[in-house]
Amino acid sequence: MLRLPSVSRALAGAAKGSLAPSNNVRTSARAASNMVEVFVDGKPVEVLPGTTVLQACEKMGVQIPRFCYHERLSVAGNCRMCLVEIEKAPKLAAACAMPVMKGWNILTNSEKTRKAREGVMEFLLANHPLDCPICDQGGECDLQDQSMQFGSDRSRFSEDKRAVEDKNIGPLIKTIMTRCIQCTRCIRFASEIAGVEDLGTTGRGNNMQVGTYVEKMFMSEMSGNVIDICPVGALTSKPYAFTSRPWETRKTESIDVLDAVGSNIIVSTRGGEVMRVLPRLNEDINEEWISDKTRFAYDGLKRQRLTQPMVKDASGQLVPTSWEDVLTRVAGALQGAQGSDVAAIAGGMVDAEALVSLKDLLNRLNSDNLCTEEVFPDAGAGSDLRSNYLLNSRISGIEEADLLLLIGTNPRYEAPLFNARVRKSWLHNELKVSVVGSSVDLSYTYDHLGESTQVLQDIANGTHPFCQVLAQAKRPVVVVGSASLQREDGGAILSSVQTIAQNARASSGVEEGWKVLNVLHRVASQVAALDLGYKAGVESIRKAPPKVLFLLGADGECITRQDLPKDCMIIYQGHHGDVGATMADVILPGAAYTEKNGTYVNTEGRSQQTRVAVTAPGMAREDWKIIRAISEVHTHTHIHLLKTVCVCVCVCVFCLGYDLITRTESVVTLLTSKDAMLEVYYSSAGPNRVER
Repeated sequence: MLRLPSVSRALAGAAKGSLAPSNNVRTSARAASNMVEVFVDGKPVEVLPGTTVLQACEKMGVQIPRFCYHERLSVAGNCRMCLVEIEKAPKLAAACAMPVMKGWNILTNSEKTRKAREGVMEFLLANHPLDCPICDQGGECDLQDQSMQFGSDRSRFSEDKRAVEDKNIGPLIKTIMTRCIQCTRCIRFASEIAGVEDLGTTGRGNNMQVGTYVEKMFMSEMSGNVIDICPVGALTSKPYAFTSRPWETRKTESIDVLDAVGSNIIVSTRGGEVMRVLPRLNEDINEEWISDKTRFAYDGLKRQRLTQPMVKDASGQLVPTSWEDVLTRVAGALQGAQGSDVAAIAGGMVDAEALVSLKDLLNRLNSDNLCTEEVFPDAGAGSDLRSNYLLNSRISGIEEADLLLLIGTNPRYEAPLFNARVRKSWLHNELKVSVVGSSVDLSYTYDHLGESTQVLQDIANGTHPFCQVLAQAKRPVVVVGSASLQREDGGAILSSVQTIAQNARASSGVEEGWKVLNVLHRVASQVAALDLGYKAGVESIRKAPPKVLFLLGADGECITRQDLPKDCMIIYQGHHGDVGATMADVILPGAAYTEKNGTYVNTEGRSQQTRVAVTAPGMAREDWKIIRAISEVHTHTHIHLLKTVCVCVCVCVFCLGYDLITRTESVVTLLTSKDAMLEVYYSSAGPNRVER
């Protein structure tokens, strides 16, 4: 596979430096002497060598129109919309591709520049159909906006417009190729970011078309991002087609909980219904991309939902009932069970508030049998330290690594945004990647060391040839996937990985403070559950089956009816009628991640929050509120949300604070200072307070 040339890496580095805020970067005298002074509309600005005209203008706050340019893609320079005049230059220059030179005076609003933009826009619109009233891009279309700002108010084109046959590239992306302006953003995204060569151009001039050449689907776990980067309506979302206009929707900032990365998203809603999910910029996690699962899975929020409490009748059928009835039944079952008779299993999409509330409820019953579906082996002393189960190098830190060892994981499937970050580092920073495990397509080349655990033992013992490569690395990253830890020999795998990381740290070549050991989790709730002291795996429940089992969103079939006594009462709390609901005696309908304010801790230990975008359907309620109601009915004492939030702050060390907390009675504004909240909690928690 062809990599970008080193010139591109140099320009990318220069561009990154030129756009960095001056108050965060201290420039040395030598670096300052290398700065290039240019003028934008007569105003001076200093930039680094290699900075393009467009970047220099943006640093001055001057926006240059563009279609083909995208800051995360290579420069194409084929739309010509960014033409600007350089004083004393013989002709106009493409701002996106032209590096600045000392003393240049860039004229962004001259008559020449204005006429050039108007001419380019006229050519682009010559074959563009007048589909704006029926185009899903309407209202957020770059072509619309720039045509109004830089184009002419009339057309001189009187010939027949060109028509292009639409391409079928899959069930998610709708193509109307007559609208395409051949900016090639989608092609460059597929090749550079997604790592697939499915898209390209055929023909030339007026006959140029973007497509797949032979009929095939665009096969990528990140294919939906071409919808966002397409500046016109040529590529739009099939599920979203003709459902709403952008100005009709309400946008809520939230996070994705379908994997452990915690991608930042925007949930667009209308009339109490999720219409689409869009990416939200976060340079530390997902940049501006999201996976197709994140983007299109919202459709499942409307189907097979649990909307009312249910209990099994005498015939074994689940029948609807009231909250009062179901809470009384649950409280009665808990009243006759104490200690080891009660257990709970938390699923993969449970928020930290619900985990804290459930832990508090079971602790009141003298039970500490709280488990997670995912297994994480106990590798001996110190295994409960956070650094032993986090992605310590951070997701963005992969760009600083020079060697990556992947063990028992397929990040392209388990964490697509992490895999995209690895590809970015491989493409631009010459990252070396090695894999122990099954041979899979990771969208970048790697050295396959083997599939057996013997390979890990050899590396840990220092007898494998890879040890020489590891010893030479200054910033190595060892990543073990949580999927491999679900095996029976998961403990041995984790122990070998920890030994490999310790040996790498002991070598003189590793930089001081660099984190080597990393765990890539698959589910959103695992890190928070481990922070709160939940047991990883359900082995303790199998060994000592309880009389009452609480399933909090647990649908992974980690335990079956055959593993439990016949008289065991199973309480299922969740938002979908999945596997856990089918085996339950009592069903408590919960809220999905788009319907609640919840805290989640991603695989690198970063605490983030979901926000309420729509109301929960029917009689469904937020998980922590249901658990609090059970506690009130059972013990006539309730779990304060303030206490729940403060415990979450304790365990989520990266949490930025809670500014608004909604209670049943009123809205309480809390101080953003963690210490202030903790003092309130520790002084009011009484005998149940947690020691610092």
